[in-house]
Amino acid sequence: MSILILLRHGESQWNLENRFTGWVDVPLSPKGEQEAAEAGNLLKDFRIDKLYTSVLMRAIDTASIALQVAGKLNIPTRRDEALNERNYGDLQGLNKAETAEKFGDEQVKIWRRSYDVQPPGGESLKDTAARTVPYFCNHIMKDIIAGENVLVVAHGNSLRSIVMSLDNMTEQEVIELNIPTGIPLVYKFDEKGEIESKGYLSGKDG
Repeated sequence: MSILILLRHGESQWNLENRFTGWVDVPLSPKGEQEAAEAGNLLKDFRIDKLYTSVLMRAIDTASIALQVAGKLNIPTRRDEALNERNYGDLQGLNKAETAEKFGDEQVKIWRRSYDVQPPGGESLKDTAARTVPYFCNHIMKDIIAGENVLVVAHGNSLRSIVMSLDNMTEQEVIELNIPTGIPLVYKFDEKGEIESKGYLSGKDG
């Protein structure tokens, strides 16, 4: 049996400020650092053979803090922009509430949660999935099938696209999917690479 652990980075400074972040490389907030440490406590009893992260510091730092707290050092690591957050284009840096006032709540919800609608100058979730899912299948899933336990520390939308693929979710179902910050989501696979179970380590229903 192999294990895949998906972890969304802890709260970033722009999460705290309610801004669209996307590919902007912002640091963790103090709360985000604490969330990363709490995730590390939850991971202490897991064997982790390989780490994958995006190239953005909020994911890299979350992984570093979590693994240090878990007492798991020198784990082979791969970083790739294929796992980066969805690019929000012209919305990056804008306050979400102010953007909703300008364009309307419904339009902003469509930009944020829909599957195939792009924000101005940015990526839709479908676009994000077009880079995350092939990378997941070509690298991470191969490690899982080879019997390794893998930790992936990435972002809300890059992880949403991966979960959508793993769980065979429809475009409508993924609209309501939210990946919480700092709470590990664990998938257990059999030797054939089939999912046996999944769930959040905090006890939340996966």
